[in-house]
Amino acid sequence: MRFLIAPNAFKGTISATDAAKIIGAQLEQIQGAECQIQPVADGGDGTCSLLIDSLGLEKVFVPSLNAIGQPMMGYFGWAPAFHKAYIDVSTVSGIGSLEFTQRDPFSASTYGTGLLIRKAVEWGAKEVVLGLGGSATVDLGIGILRALGVLFLDEKGRELTVFSPKFLEAIKHIQLTPNLPEVNFTCLCDVNNPFFGEFGAVQVFGPQKGIPIDKLDWYDRACKKVLDLLIMKTKKEWVDTSGYGAAGGIALGLDFFFPTEIKFGAAYFFDLVGIQRKIANSDWIITGEGQYDFQSDQGKASYGLLSLARSYGKKIALITSGQGGRNAGFDLVLELPDLDFSSVDYKEKARQNLDRLIGMAILDEKFS
Repeated sequence: MRFLIAPNAFKGTISATDAAKIIGAQLEQIQGAECQIQPVADGGDGTCSLLIDSLGLEKVFVPSLNAIGQPMMGYFGWAPAFHKAYIDVSTVSGIGSLEFTQRDPFSASTYGTGLLIRKAVEWGAKEVVLGLGGSATVDLGIGILRALGVLFLDEKGRELTVFSPKFLEAIKHIQLTPNLPEVNFTCLCDVNNPFFGEFGAVQVFGPQKGIPIDKLDWYDRACKKVLDLLIMKTKKEWVDTSGYGAAGGIALGLDFFFPTEIKFGAAYFFDLVGIQRKIANSDWIITGEGQYDFQSDQGKASYGLLSLARSYGKKIALITSGQGGRNAGFDLVLELPDLDFSSVDYKEKARQNLDRLIGMAILDEKFS
């Protein structure tokens, strides 16, 4: 029996790589089993990190700053044959590296990610693949732009300091330096929200990044003023676009100064890692995610694998919590028990639950 083990991350509990290892360790106990490990991502947090590992790219480590200006080490994946760098925004500008009390979108900045991009350009990058998942910021990519040579000035023409309080509100002028790099951006994301409006970056994602509910409209207005300055400076026509709402508007800001393309869902990831070939050489595909729901058929990796499994006539199993996968079309749905997230050991419990669930499925001969 040939298994392709291709889980997504179980958000907040188990990474895609660790989940694949746990599942594989159990399935390898089946007599005659052959396991192929390929954790997957769909533009969310850690997508580029998985691509770097899957493609065997060199990791180039760079001293940088996190979303609130504290020193931390970051890295990018380097593909020299293609002059291409792979960077997750979450590597240094991610919400996961901050304590809850440190979340401060009014001063948080993507400047640290910009430092990684700047170093990649120094290495010769002509294209940067940017994974937008997991950011701590809503700064329209202003921090990245500052690191790449765009200056943001106050009403007296003085350069503003990144990470300063209410940075966006203080911007009154934009100035370009003569040394902007020539680089293209491919932005990967798993949400199709625009930047403004009821379903935009501020209204939907702002609260989880620390914007109080009573400040959401104020923050939207501050962003609109910066947008007006960007339009005035570049003389570009602007239309709010699906994906601009990802990672606090990073693609929106980049698009004013650099060729920028947004790619949604798992298709880009699948193409790079050759997932169709791996499916063709398997009997069972084992995938999973934290909670399969109505959003999962909008470019998510699990649904993408389901579609491919059907086209190749292969069996596919889904591992998830909740009951959302029951009528989705999978050959087998294995449901994880609910976790008590107030428990200090909930992550270890999640790993144990996954290990036990696969073990029981094997005993019950679910993969026959």
